[in-house]
Amino acid sequence: MMNYHGDFLKGDRKNGRYPYCVVWTPIPILSWVLPFIGHMGICTSSGIIRDFAGSYFVSVSVAVFIYLSTYWKLDVDKVCGSGAATWDKAVHDASEEYKCRPHNLCLDNCHSHVAMALNLMRYDNSTSWNMVNLCGLSLIHGKHVSWAAFLKTWLPFFMLCGVLGTFILTFNLH
Repeated sequence: MMNYHGDFLKGDRKNGRYPYCVVWTPIPILSWVLPFIGHMGICTSSGIIRDFAGSYFVSVSVAVFIYLSTYWKLDVDKVCGSGAATWDKAVHDASEEYKCRPHNLCLDNCHSHVAMALNLMRYDNSTSWNMVNLCGLSLIHGKHVSWAAFLKTWLPFFMLCGVLGTFILTFNLH
């Protein structure tokens, strides 16, 4: 059993458990062009992933996150309330709310679900969490689960940049 204050055990990647984390995985084609945009979820204190996976559906555990790329470990001590209990209640309440919502790629999506959970728990004494700051902060603070996950996230983007750069240089050198 893992607790928050210990480091992640190598075996937890295999089991897909990331307690007190925001998790992220790239979305093919969309993340290739904009690598900071992807699919996001939030984990309970026991590491179970909850994510708004589509209209009126919040998945539990690793359904959409079979190919998890990054995790951002948060500090349970920054939750206003009683730590794990408040964290889990906020994740549960946000998930119940999102089971009643249609998915909207631009306005009400998986990032919004995570933001609601963080706002409900008043993480870091804030109720201003939103999809924009979550995108940026998860990009900055997220840790890749492996080198393969790093490559899965960034290689398509850099390849597209290389192809585009080559194309531009080829036509501008004439």
